[in-house]
Amino acid sequence: MNKSMLSLSRQCGELLLQRQCCVTTAESCTGGWVAQAITAVAGSSQWFDTGFVTYSNKAKQRLLQVPAEFLEGPAAPGAVSRETVVAMARGALLAAGAQYAVATSGIAGPAGGTAAKPVGTVWIAWAWQLPGQADIHSMAVVQRFAGERDAVRRQSVYAALEGLLQLLKRAKV
Repeated sequence: MNKSMLSLSRQCGELLLQRQCCVTTAESCTGGWVAQAITAVAGSSQWFDTGFVTYSNKAKQRLLQVPAEFLEGPAAPGAVSRETVVAMARGALLAAGAQYAVATSGIAGPAGGTAAKPVGTVWIAWAWQLPGQADIHSMAVVQRFAGERDAVRRQSVYAALEGLLQLLKRAKV
């Protein structure tokens, strides 16, 4: 873990702790690296409870309630899509009982890419539910990261944490 990821995790933790909120993770291509970056911070158990590594489509459906129609069939957007990563974030939020969630799904390589979704394509989503409110809010971005598998995964973790920090800085609670 590099210092910048640790710094991002610490900053997120400080804001979560101030708000008495928790974050959860739902990861595919990052394989638990976002959760690892968060738990590298001493005291993170006060603001992190659960991380889901749902590498397979079946795990996404079983653990995060991602609809099968997002993952199966010729019309499905697929595992690497806005629909799936938002469903992952929302599913993790509900399953963990957290107030914030971050999810990643992408193609780290070296194989698996297509013309429409080349290696390095990563969707990242964040979901949040403010205390006392029923609505779950979410947003997602797609990134195209360069480099080998390890570089794509590291860039994904950094972007996921940076996005979480920006969300926490803008959040009302």
